[in-house]
Amino acid sequence: MLRYLKIAYEYFALYASLTLLGLICLAWSVVALPLYVLLPRSLGTRLGRYGIMRGFRIYAWSLTVTRTYRLDLRAIDSLIDAPSMILAPNHPALIDALLILTRHPNIVCVMKAELMRNVFLGAGSRLARYVPNEHPRQMVKESVAHLHRGCLLLLFPEGTRTRQMPINPLVGSVGLIAKHAAVPVQTLIIETDSPFLSKGWSLFKRPTLPIVYRVRLGKRFAPPQDVAAFTAELDRYYRRELDGALQGRWLNKP
Repeated sequence: MLRYLKIAYEYFALYASLTLLGLICLAWSVVALPLYVLLPRSLGTRLGRYGIMRGFRIYAWSLTVTRTYRLDLRAIDSLIDAPSMILAPNHPALIDALLILTRHPNIVCVMKAELMRNVFLGAGSRLARYVPNEHPRQMVKESVAHLHRGCLLLLFPEGTRTRQMPINPLVGSVGLIAKHAAVPVQTLIIETDSPFLSKGWSLFKRPTLPIVYRVRLGKRFAPPQDVAAFTAELDRYYRRELDGALQGRWLNKP
């Protein structure tokens, strides 16, 4: 009986939190849509990023309260007063960007273009002036402009969620943007012991709870001159740092 009660509670906690996230995103979209039109760009951008941070914090709080996740995101807090730079995390799960955005009020995120047309995320991401990845040259141009304004740019070097241990082959966009903007690249090392929300995971499949999820600061790389050499160095660094990471329990090796 206790086993079935535990399973029932885990289903409730998991999907209650996901429902809360959907309501938060939808409510913020209703607010953000008119604000995008009415507010001056600079004010709207600040408000948009702050609103996303606060809304996602409520969701992260619900994960902790319901014991769905054991979160450790404290390392990101040290970047509150950091200068402009690129945040470059590995990407094991769909929730990665959301959790990182809870810790800082001035992050601009490079997003998949289709997500910026999504009813739940579109209006809020446009108000926050997030960068769509649809057109590479435009993405680089917009990203550099945001960095020159003093923002932190969140960009996943893998380009998509991790499919193999320890990391997918990296794309060169992080090094290219860092070179043109002349800003450093701060690596973030994400570890999680669950495949929940990883590539191919069904949203209706119950994971084992609680999920351990932690982020730590990795090496901060100087702005590169040679993008190809930098990307290769970044790849080697991630592979060293992720050797023995928690996701090794469920990610397949190539």
